[in-house]
Amino acid sequence: MKVSNLLRSYEAGTTRFDGVDLQGADLHHVTLIAVDFTDANLIGVDLGRSFLTKATLNGARLNWADLSYAKLSDSRLVKTDLTKANLRGAFAVKANLTQAWLSGANLEGANLRGANLEGANLRGANLAGVNLRGANLEGADFRWANLSGARLSGAILDEARFAGAKLHGAYLNGVNWEGVELSGVDLSAAKLNGANLKDADLSAANLSDAILQGVKLLGANLHGANLTGTRFDRSEFWPAAAFEVEELLQTS
Repeated sequence: MKVSNLLRSYEAGTTRFDGVDLQGADLHHVTLIAVDFTDANLIGVDLGRSFLTKATLNGARLNWADLSYAKLSDSRLVKTDLTKANLRGAFAVKANLTQAWLSGANLEGANLRGANLEGANLRGANLAGVNLRGANLEGADFRWANLSGARLSGAILDEARFAGAKLHGAYLNGVNWEGVELSGVDLSAAKLNGANLKDADLSAANLSDAILQGVKLLGANLHGANLTGTRFDRSEFWPAAAFEVEELLQTS
C-alpha cells in the first residue's frame, strides 16, 4: 500500500489497516491515532516522532523500524515483533507489550511507566535511562540487557530474568526481588533502598557503591559478590548471612 493512499484513507475516517504491507515506508511525523495495524508488515518503517496513541499493532512486524520519540501511550503491541527496532525516547506510558519481541532493540530514555511487558523478550536490549516505574515485567527476559540508570520502582518483577544484565546506577528503591536470580548482575551504584531481596541469588553480583538501606536480605546468597563501598544501613539478614557479609566487606 502506498503511503499517500493510507493517509488519504485515514483522513477520510478509515482506521483499520490490519494486514497492510508498508515495509520500508516513510511515515515519520505522521498522526495515526487509534489506527489498527494488526498483523501488518511494518519492517523497517520510519515512524520516528509519529503520533500512534491508542494504536493497535498486535502481531505486527516492526523489525528494524524507527519509532524514536514516537507517541505510543495506551497502544496495544501484543506479540509484536520489534526486534532491533529503534524506540529511543519513545513515550509508551501504559502501552501493552505483552509477549512482544524487543531483543536487541534500542529503548534508551523511553518512557514505559505503567506499561505491560509480561513475558516480553528484551534480551540484549538497550534500556539505559528507561522509565519502567509501575510496569508489569512478570516473566520478562532482560538477560544481557543494559538497564543502566533505569527506573524500576514499583515494577512487578516476578520470574523476570536478569542474568548478565547491567543495572549500574539504576533506581530500584522498594522493588520486590524476592527469590529472583541476579547472579553476576551489575548493580554497581544502584539505589535499592527499601527493596525486598529475600532469598535472592546475588552470588558474584557487582554491588560496589550500591545503596541498600533498609533492605530485606533474609536468606539472600551473596557469595562472591563485590561489596566494595556498599551501604547496608538498617538492612535485615539471617545471622549466617550477616556473618558472611561482614567477611565479604572485610575482604572487598
